[in-house]
Amino acid sequence: MNRYSADSLVGFCKNVFMKVGVDADKAHLVSDSMVKADLRGVSSHGVTRTRIYVDRIRRGLVDPKAEPEIIRERAATALLDAKNGIGQVVSRYAMEIAIKKAREAGVGFVGVAHSNHFGMAAYYTLQAVGEGMIGVAMTNAPATMAPWGARLPYMGTNPLSVAIPADKYLPVVLDMATSVVARGKVILAAQKGEKIPEGWAIDKEGRVTTDPKAALEGAVLPFGGPKGSAIAILIDVLSGILTGASFGPHLGDLYRNFQDKQDIGHAFYAIDPASFGDAAVFKARIDQMISEIKALPPAHGFDEVFLPGEIEFRNEERRRAEGVPLAEETEKDLIDLARELGVAWPETLP
Repeated sequence: MNRYSADSLVGFCKNVFMKVGVDADKAHLVSDSMVKADLRGVSSHGVTRTRIYVDRIRRGLVDPKAEPEIIRERAATALLDAKNGIGQVVSRYAMEIAIKKAREAGVGFVGVAHSNHFGMAAYYTLQAVGEGMIGVAMTNAPATMAPWGARLPYMGTNPLSVAIPADKYLPVVLDMATSVVARGKVILAAQKGEKIPEGWAIDKEGRVTTDPKAALEGAVLPFGGPKGSAIAILIDVLSGILTGASFGPHLGDLYRNFQDKQDIGHAFYAIDPASFGDAAVFKARIDQMISEIKALPPAHGFDEVFLPGEIEFRNEERRRAEGVPLAEETEKDLIDLARELGVAWPETLP
């Protein structure tokens, strides 16, 4: 795969979004969030999403000029109306508010209604970590996952991220879909003509399949069976029902519904460790936990014990130095988009 510098990809995507009416600051934010996903190895939420974001803006299904509005607020909470704007824009703003409220009240919880796909959830929890906070981010998503025991999809893969600051060590960062695998990885497999592992998804008849195209017509499966199913339902409640956004099968599908808005809901939490004691002591205790876990002997078949997010941080360090690899299908799609919009395509790294 050809490799590109992270900065060149951010610049390219920014220019693409500006071509379809997104102002420079917002275009940079969306582009940075996607490239951050590619850097961390979460390519399903990386620059491969550029085309669909652009398509929905051009079709009038996303308002690139929308400014989120606070419509309800208390000391530790706020509810934002995204006004059908870009998901990354309102989400970054929502976490900013949550952090501010956490500084004042110890904890901040901000819900978002009437939004769109927001990309990689860890982008926002790392935002909180950068301010010394514990960050939590979650979102509902279009119905692509079947509840435990069901044949048909009802809820989305409904991702969850939690990030915890440390002192000497990197933050601990959970970022997971509540499905066995993010649906974006099924889409990538279909683009590449590859099979998917058994247990990822079922076809429209409810049978386990390794064909990604059949899986896209059927449903992905919750991780851990009933446990993942239950967590996905709870995230839908906190992100969708609580905020007044759509939920379950009532959300607009990012890739298959070009008539309706998505009307997605998000939820963001920031927790100030200083509300519970000395923040430095908290971070030192997190460091102790990390060091003790890292010191455990690896099980058979493992070379090292990893903390949540550790592999992604290593990916990011390596890819910042060596460049971001793009799958051939993604690269071709973006080059075609560059030609359509008259945007220069970046040079590959040697």
